[in-house]
Amino acid sequence: MTTYLLSALAERLGGELRGADVSISHVASLESAGQGALAFLGNPRFKAQLAASAAEAVVLKAADAEALARPHVIAKDPHLFFARAARLLHPGRAAQPGIDAAATISPAAHVDASAQIGPGVVVEAGASVGRNAVLLANVYVGRNTQIGDDALLYPNVCVMDDCLIGARVILHPGAVIGADGFGNAWASDHWEKIPQLGKVIIGDDVEIGSCTTIDRGALENTVIGRGARLDNLIQVAHNVSVGEHTAMAACVGIAGSTRIGARCQIGGAAMISGHLEICDSVVVLGGTLVAKTIHQPGVYSGSYPMQEHGDWLKNAAQLRHLNELVQRVKQLEKQVAALQAPSGEEKQ
Repeated sequence: MTTYLLSALAERLGGELRGADVSISHVASLESAGQGALAFLGNPRFKAQLAASAAEAVVLKAADAEALARPHVIAKDPHLFFARAARLLHPGRAAQPGIDAAATISPAAHVDASAQIGPGVVVEAGASVGRNAVLLANVYVGRNTQIGDDALLYPNVCVMDDCLIGARVILHPGAVIGADGFGNAWASDHWEKIPQLGKVIIGDDVEIGSCTTIDRGALENTVIGRGARLDNLIQVAHNVSVGEHTAMAACVGIAGSTRIGARCQIGGAAMISGHLEICDSVVVLGGTLVAKTIHQPGVYSGSYPMQEHGDWLKNAAQLRHLNELVQRVKQLEKQVAALQAPSGEEKQ
């Protein structure tokens, strides 16, 4: 267990210590925190939880710290301070160099001596595994694929041929990188497969959730930019480009050849059509269908709010007649305009 003095955390992470200098061994929520725990208050609505908390110390904004007796750190962004403290206190898995006897490594592959290769791992010919990389049980690395330094691939990750995985990338269990994109041509009475010849290129410091799939490009490459965050169960189709530091929640689906800019935030279950562009700094709310290009930063939504089922059925029935209603309104507008026209003027 890693332990820090609260003063050391404040100095290292950019906060102001107030109160006693206590030892911090872990982070926890306000509700579950106890001795040695650092918690945070990000919203003043939860001050009642702060009062009842047994946390050793707390990080919060100056405006929320009035009359607070327990040791605390004042930070401009308590959530960010807390996240950085959590990384120091809980550094995660470090590589234990070596290749398990049950792994299969091609003689034509290169695995750095500092890497950890678990049981059942397969590394094909021409592939390389970088310094301090960790490949846990049953990971598959295809031909000529490169795994960057300090990468962490959890069990059952599959990275197919010719993919490039950057440094410090985290791939969670069941992620599939570089499977064929959905490329088919209709030949009168059947489909014919189009070979998928591109790669998947994943930049440094990317994290990809469990069972997320990123297809290789058809001709060009599928690219995930540096620092991007993709949640579980996301589908990224062939030739898609995702900009740096863009984040996507679970169950997002992105059709082929779409380009998404940097620092975007895509809500859960959003559906993004193919061959369009989303500019930088766009927020798409959960469940939204994006069917055309977005040129301006902003917040976009298209989900229909929940309502009682009987009311929904009635409204849905009316929607089927919406075009008819619009045409009737237009006709009525013309009739009103004709009645209001000055005497002698030609009626339209």
